[in-house]
Amino acid sequence: QVQLVESGGGSVQPGGSLRLSCAASGNIFSINAMGWYRQAPGKQRELVATITSGGTTNYADSVKGRFSISRDNAKTNTVYLQMNSLKPEDTAVYYCKAYKWPTNYWGQGTQVTVSS
Repeated sequence: QVQLVESGGGSVQPGGSLRLSCAASGNIFSINAMGWYRQAPGKQRELVATITSGGTTNYADSVKGRFSISRDNAKTNTVYLQMNSLKPEDTAVYYCKAYKWPTNYWGQGTQVTVSS
């Protein structure tokens, strides 16, 4: 089992920045990849960004150039999402996901609200 705890959500004005953190615990050996997803009211959950154990990253087109996913090399079980130039359409619950073959593990989610 892998447990995930997200933090760093909140409210910010358009153009502002937030940094989300996701700490994994439990059986974290051989986690293949981690990532961030989001779900806005009335919409399906969508991919935001992922990072593999080898450091390869992938981003949704809507966040490229604004968001950055990274890992703490000293704490390989922690992943961050730096979100810059936030827009109202970025408002959603953000979920951390860890993939450890063959299972996906999810965090409880953290709310991000972008509003003036």
